[in-house]
Formats: sequence, C-alpha cells, structure tokens
Amino acid sequence: MLEPPTRSTTAGRLKPWHYAVLLLPYLGLLFPQIYARATPALFGFPFFYWYQFAWVPVSAALTALVYCRTRR
Repeated sequence: MLEPPTRSTTAGRLKPWHYAVLLLPYLGLLFPQIYARATPALFGFPFFYWYQFAWVPVSAALTALVYCRTRR
C-alpha cells in the first residue's frame, strides 16, 4: 500500500518564491504615501479606497496559489 508523502519528502521541492509571493500584498500596502490620493477615481471612488480594495482578491488569489503549490 502506498503511504502518503511526508513533510520531509515534499520540503525538498518547495521553492522560496512560493513564500516570497505572499510578501507582495504586504509591500503593496506598506507605504500609504504611494496611494494616498484621490485621483484617478474609479466609479466615483477615490484611488485610496479602490487601490486597497483591489488587493483583497489579489491577496486571495496569491494565497490560493501558494497553498496549491505547497500542499503537494
């Protein structure tokens, strides 16, 4: 019978960029001076709000990507 792979066998296949990808949302929101402005507005929302909100689905997608790549 086949045994499920252990953490030691899968750890050798992980690449550092998998975890580095998780830093992108953090870095994108780290400096509010970059996005603390009103223009360009999108559907009447100032840039400050929609820029932060845009990171929500991006962060979820990046987290799902890292999860799928590291659970094998």
